[in-house]
Amino acid sequence: MKKLILLTLFSALSFGQNNPNPGYWQQHVDYKMELDMNVKNYQYNGKQELVYTNNSADTLHKVFYHLYFNAFQPGSEMDSRLKTIADPDKRMVKTFKVADKEVKESRISTLKPEEIGYLKIKNFKQNGADAKTRVVGTVLEVTLNTPITPNQKTTFTLEFDGQVPLQVRRSGRNSEEGVALSMTQWYPKMAEYDFEGWHADPYIGREFHGVWGNFDVKINIDKNYTIGGTGYLQNKNEIGHGYQDNGVEVKHSRKTKTLTWHFVAPNVHDFAWGADDNYIHDITVGPNNVELHFFYKNKAENLENWKKLQPKTAEILDYLNKSVGEYPYKQYSVIQGGDGGMEYAMCTLITGNRSFGSLVGVTAHEFAHSWFQHILASNESKHEWMDEGFTSFISDLAMQSVLPSKSEEEENPFEGAYSNYRYLVKTGKEQPLSTHADRYDINMAYGISAYSKGEVFLAQLGYIIGVENLMKTIKRYYSDYKFTHPTPNDIKRTAEKISGANLDWYLVDWTQTTNTIDYAINEVTDENNKSKITLERIGRTPMPIDILVVYTDGTQETIYIPNTLMRWEKPNPYQTLSRTILKGWDWAYPTYTFELEKSKEKIQAIVIDPSGLMADVELDNNVYEKE
Repeated sequence: MKKLILLTLFSALSFGQNNPNPGYWQQHVDYKMELDMNVKNYQYNGKQELVYTNNSADTLHKVFYHLYFNAFQPGSEMDSRLKTIADPDKRMVKTFKVADKEVKESRISTLKPEEIGYLKIKNFKQNGADAKTRVVGTVLEVTLNTPITPNQKTTFTLEFDGQVPLQVRRSGRNSEEGVALSMTQWYPKMAEYDFEGWHADPYIGREFHGVWGNFDVKINIDKNYTIGGTGYLQNKNEIGHGYQDNGVEVKHSRKTKTLTWHFVAPNVHDFAWGADDNYIHDITVGPNNVELHFFYKNKAENLENWKKLQPKTAEILDYLNKSVGEYPYKQYSVIQGGDGGMEYAMCTLITGNRSFGSLVGVTAHEFAHSWFQHILASNESKHEWMDEGFTSFISDLAMQSVLPSKSEEEENPFEGAYSNYRYLVKTGKEQPLSTHADRYDINMAYGISAYSKGEVFLAQLGYIIGVENLMKTIKRYYSDYKFTHPTPNDIKRTAEKISGANLDWYLVDWTQTTNTIDYAINEVTDENNKSKITLERIGRTPMPIDILVVYTDGTQETIYIPNTLMRWEKPNPYQTLSRTILKGWDWAYPTYTFELEKSKEKIQAIVIDPSGLMADVELDNNVYEKE
């Protein structure tokens, strides 16, 4: 017990708020929750005490809670969105034919009363006195009986009754793979209030945002069920189930029908768990003595891949520690559950009936979210690309490290992201990355924007300031903004501090518009025994330009044309080749002309951006080849 107390204390003390922005503040919450889960009817009831600290300069007259499970009811906003969007999530609809026409039906719309999800709140009190509440869909609106003044704390208490929905999206019971409980977004969760105000968004199907705090959670459940999730289990030797320190399975009294699992999670902004009565629970110790827990169904077709996954997860942790920064907790759980893969504090829920490569891939991606969402907690409802895109970038690099491909086509780990982005542009359905996650017209546009265009933001930043500066930027960004809520400006300013370049133009064009990059080699001519090359900027977005020139005698050189908006020149990315730096190309000029000392006849080829890291939307006009 002393060891557990010291571990928790150490963890709490080591998580300092260190956002370097002057005047930065963030709210704080301390949750205590107790719940009883009935595994027969999938209903549960609980008590919650929440101590809320108002670190803002504002007086709060209202607060808001998320009641996410209310989304899984016929007629909800999530249900309506499934019925009206052109390309609903395939996991959330049933498809059948009527008169030779394909019809898609929302799975939520057909849920029976005993299959829906809900959270019902009662006995809500502020400092022991009743407060006025109103439920609007998935949000609980609370009018305070006593305003919370700046730098003051208040205590909220409530009781809640919940029902776990039939598994439709992320959360739920009885998944397609037979997992009993995927308990995510299951409790009344305080909405975030920050410098922009309240973020009390309804749950329509996208992303989440939460308040940093500490969780103390007790879950009473059938003794045959094993739980894996957020936090450190405080009563391992009482529970057994592969957790206990001495490795000896605990023998419970036959009279004991349930067990109470007690978890403590310091400095997180969410709490999730999965439970099943047929889980295998394995533990591997990874770098820095981080315990890696694995919970998966005891099925023959799963076992080999899940065993092989465990050392690979340790390798992933090692790669991310070295490439981004040290994982600050001492536990992480990979849990079979959910409907694909979804990240949560100190854990992930993933589907498990996969090939080995797919299992490693989804684990790498979801684990990487720990850095870019559960430690660097950007508002992923508004800036989903900062989470999904950055996670995709680093997890692609991690996969290249732990499962290197022998295919030449996959030498560039970001090629898929670039291809997806170019496809989206050609569809004409792109919306700016500044679009709220729930406001995309179609799921395809959201998916490619958040994951692929967000990934290209970083990969292309490496083209702009140099790969070495990019990787330094990622480490500095993590170090400066962990355990806070960074914004797009913060990653931009970090890159500027590391490189010395001005990058506001890049952040604006790439994230706030649908402007594209398109440069072309317009003409190559001879003039006075020299070659004259004319380039054209067709797209609106300006870029610095790297050019490779290959001569007929086999020699090569590179040309660098600075983007004058940067007020900076990047280091030579091709150290083995001579480089000529020309005068900058100002944005207002649509064309740019320069000369080479050798005649046109001696030029074999000219290539704009030989690295392939500039997201030019039309590659055919980037190359000149001798006829």
